[in-house]
Amino acid sequence: MRTRLRQLRIDARTFVWSAKIRHVSGSGDCHRCIRLRVWGAGKTSRALQADLLSVTWGSPWGACVTDTAFPTPADVRAVIDYALLHGWQPEEPGGTFMLSEDEHATGFELPEFLLTDRLRTPESGDPTTRVIRADEARQAVR
Repeated sequence: MRTRLRQLRIDARTFVWSAKIRHVSGSGDCHRCIRLRVWGAGKTSRALQADLLSVTWGSPWGACVTDTAFPTPADVRAVIDYALLHGWQPEEPGGTFMLSEDEHATGFELPEFLLTDRLRTPESGDPTTRVIRADEARQAVR
């Protein structure tokens, strides 16, 4: 199956991005995770990658079965803006700039997602614990 590439124009630059649905296991459930990749200067430029953990919680059938979270263009714009402020240089040739949970999770926020390293590093933070904490924080605001 081909990956669908989408475009997002910010000022004078066109960014191309893709998002692949994945799943990660946690201590209490399976969770939806979206691998977001963005290019800002062609296919041989330095890519941006962020693994976004859905904060959907509380379904009786399990998050993997019912979660429909997917990043919107506004979410992708927020990821791009954050990455540009934190050192991503899309015009550089080759390589990947990672927005990792370890380095960026405390300063990065999206309403429906958290950064996770679980797709790359199975020993990283437990997604179930992180999703429950995010859900409790959202419930406290309501």
